[in-house]
Amino acid sequence: MHSQFLNDAPEYQRRVQTPFAPTKVTLAEIQAAVPKRLFGRSTFTALMYVFRDILCATVVYKLGWQIAPMINGVIIAGWPDLAAYLLKCGLWGLYWYTQGIILAGWWCLAHEAGHGTLSPYPWVNHVVGFSMQTFLLAPYFAWRSTHRRHHKATSSVERDENYVPRTRSGYGLPSRYTAIPSDYHEVFEDAPVYTLLCLLFMQALGWQYYLLTNVWGNPSYPPGTNHFNPSSPLFKPNERNGIIASNVGLAIMAFLLYWWGSGVGPGNFFAFYFVPYILANHWIVIITYLQHTDPTIPHYRREQWTFLRGALSTVDRPLLGWVGRFFLHNVCHDHIAHHIFSSIPFYNQPQVTEAIKKVLGDDYIYDSTNTYRSLYRNFTQCCLIEDDGDILFYKNEQGRAARDLLEATVVELH
Repeated sequence: MHSQFLNDAPEYQRRVQTPFAPTKVTLAEIQAAVPKRLFGRSTFTALMYVFRDILCATVVYKLGWQIAPMINGVIIAGWPDLAAYLLKCGLWGLYWYTQGIILAGWWCLAHEAGHGTLSPYPWVNHVVGFSMQTFLLAPYFAWRSTHRRHHKATSSVERDENYVPRTRSGYGLPSRYTAIPSDYHEVFEDAPVYTLLCLLFMQALGWQYYLLTNVWGNPSYPPGTNHFNPSSPLFKPNERNGIIASNVGLAIMAFLLYWWGSGVGPGNFFAFYFVPYILANHWIVIITYLQHTDPTIPHYRREQWTFLRGALSTVDRPLLGWVGRFFLHNVCHDHIAHHIFSSIPFYNQPQVTEAIKKVLGDDYIYDSTNTYRSLYRNFTQCCLIEDDGDILFYKNEQGRAARDLLEATVVELH
């Protein structure tokens, strides 16, 4: 178990050892492998999932209010103070962990609503998506806009909207032919404490930081770009009413939280909402980051990018096992299928994955490496890409890539 936690999975190691060549499978071949019935959307089925997630959050919330009476009861019963304290910590830890995952599942359902997969009726998708993401203080229409463009340009260095790699020149580094180890060390501080603090910041506040500053977005946007300004260059003029609606929703939600927090007290506000909210954001970041950041998947420039190549430059991961399938709605298990067929409902995506795996073969990217090992590995190894080249892999803090292009591909590109 210890070895599994610290080591990369066999499928990841195979990719590192196998030079990369773009798939020769065509989009038409993949489309032909997927039954048309899987594209069907059922409003009733989707709303049952919505009801289930709301019910789960409500039940856990109600159980949370029983923690204090339970602790008081064991103290009255004569439990030692230390035992009562440990029980209290354990119960609150269980509440935070469970509610954080459930609320992350709300975000996943809102994400599906943004793609229009919950219902053939747009208003149903928007009501569900707007309500669930606003509860989590996320701007539904704003993020929906940039996320849909991300799907149209996944892994394109020039046009993608999310987790776009920074270049060597962007960091002010010398050429790869003249750079020495100290050049990289000055930019990518490798002190364990510093790395840990950066990781903790990304996991706790990275989602809000992205929305406020567009960090990890496309660097072509000017400073000050964010998801809250209706006139932001992120949005088209016809989208501005939606951005305003998102902001109004967030203002109302903030007021409701203030009103509720004033009634239950700051301690209960912190315990019942704020901590699960932060943990939900942790899962949102880890989901999206690990889907699109990996030393073994390529990014493309210019004419080398195609929709299929971009869609295949994502990673399927068994995040949280059955818990991830149940509460996070297959968001990590079937992400490649989702990128190829974003109009297929999440509950049909497992069948899509099985169908496309047979067609893609080794071009299907799966990684069962422990989630936190993957997070640390990718955070420390996915540092930059070169300024030149049309098919690129991340390089680490020493300027080395984990994977090479197949020699025949390099010759073909030149």
